[in-house]
Amino acid sequence: MKYAVLFLTVFLLGLFACNQPSTDNQMLQARIDSLEKKLPDTYKPGFGEFMSGIQVHHAKLWFAGLHQNWQLADFEINEIQESITAIQKYCTNRPETKSITMIDQPLDSITNAIKQKDLVKFRSSYVLLTNTCNSCHQATNHAFNVITIPENPPFSNQKFNVPETKH
Repeated sequence: MKYAVLFLTVFLLGLFACNQPSTDNQMLQARIDSLEKKLPDTYKPGFGEFMSGIQVHHAKLWFAGLHQNWQLADFEINEIQESITAIQKYCTNRPETKSITMIDQPLDSITNAIKQKDLVKFRSSYVLLTNTCNSCHQATNHAFNVITIPENPPFSNQKFNVPETKH
């Protein structure tokens, strides 16, 4: 009988202990709660920062394509596409985000020109891309922001021609 009472006591204490949250779980939950409170204040780039980045890549894309540096042109068009994706993810509260899909077809066109290494198609696709940017700006009440085909490279410390390979 003595062992039965002891067993029952140990068994009940074990059940009681299993129902109590462990200190580790409490600390983990407190950490989660703390981080969740900080989420609204974490930095995320704004719509304008994304657009400024796109503008730089747009200019670099032009000079890469003109010099038929297709590898660099492919890199730059992918950077633009990444920024568009980021806008759609992080700027959902901006009405302009709803219009940004109008850029998809011009991006596809210029991507195909780059893959085909076709300078003539690249030029016409680039004009389409630039005009679409301006159409989007007009549609979203940003007509004051006019994008043009660049006349000068955006950076003086980058070569846009295809690097020579050493044999």
